[in-house]
Amino acid sequence: MVATRALSAHERNPGRRESESAVALAARMPHLILEARRVSSLLAHGLHGRRRAGPGESFWQFRPFVTGEAAARIDWRRSARDDRLYVREREWEAAHNIWLWMDRSASMGFASDLAQAPKLERALVLGLALADAFVEGGERVGLLGLTRPTASRKIVERMAQALVGDEAGLSQDLPPRAEPGRFDEVILLSDFLTPPERVAASVREIAGRGSRGHLVLVADPIEETFPFAGQAVLHDLESGLSLDIGDAGAWGTAYRARIAAHREALAGIVREAGWTLTLHRTDRPASEAALRLMTLVAAARGPV
Repeated sequence: MVATRALSAHERNPGRRESESAVALAARMPHLILEARRVSSLLAHGLHGRRRAGPGESFWQFRPFVTGEAAARIDWRRSARDDRLYVREREWEAAHNIWLWMDRSASMGFASDLAQAPKLERALVLGLALADAFVEGGERVGLLGLTRPTASRKIVERMAQALVGDEAGLSQDLPPRAEPGRFDEVILLSDFLTPPERVAASVREIAGRGSRGHLVLVADPIEETFPFAGQAVLHDLESGLSLDIGDAGAWGTAYRARIAAHREALAGIVREAGWTLTLHRTDRPASEAALRLMTLVAAARGPV
């Protein structure tokens, strides 16, 4: 018999009772942050760098002053530390951003002993790893409804800190109302065990502003196969309701048909919006889904 468990609300928001500094958060969630960094390092060649000098607000680098340039461009403070003159360059900023949303509702706390991690932990690792990799590639990343997009190299710590402080997110099974810009990319990570019409309404709201999007359906292996037999009780982690179904084996065929129909409805939603749908099972490496998402975003963005 396959064993299952579900994370509590406190476990879905680790560290809420303590200081919310990035350093303290890293100490409380080392396995998530370190795993995200590990996955991100595997994606180092997944997205070509887009960083360049140009108009923008973010500091990029110092470079040697070139004869013929205007003297007003010289950074005298930096130049005073050396025998050379230096120019402060700012980073070129495209009008596009990448927005992430990771579902932290009750159903995401589910895990079976066939999974490498609960769905919630996998969604967080994927989101943080993607943010780190995209920033490394020169993109700006933000949390939908929580933070502004930034190209900070501390993006993982900043996002983790914002998530810890977002207690309201524990009860939201769909992304909050937000206003991503035209041509921005939106990546939604969830199990999407939500009525398709609600998912469709959320996707239409985001896509209606001209944003491109990607749904990442995070699923536990037993949610695909329902490998149960004998007497069983089903628990709804969102509502708290329970149902004694008797012989679980007799439910298997009907359950798998319902799941297939639900997935087909999600596929129809993304087709209509021109979005993409990625199925990621938690018994597979996080790097597989992350690399696919990076490829899809790169393809949608096209050459610089």
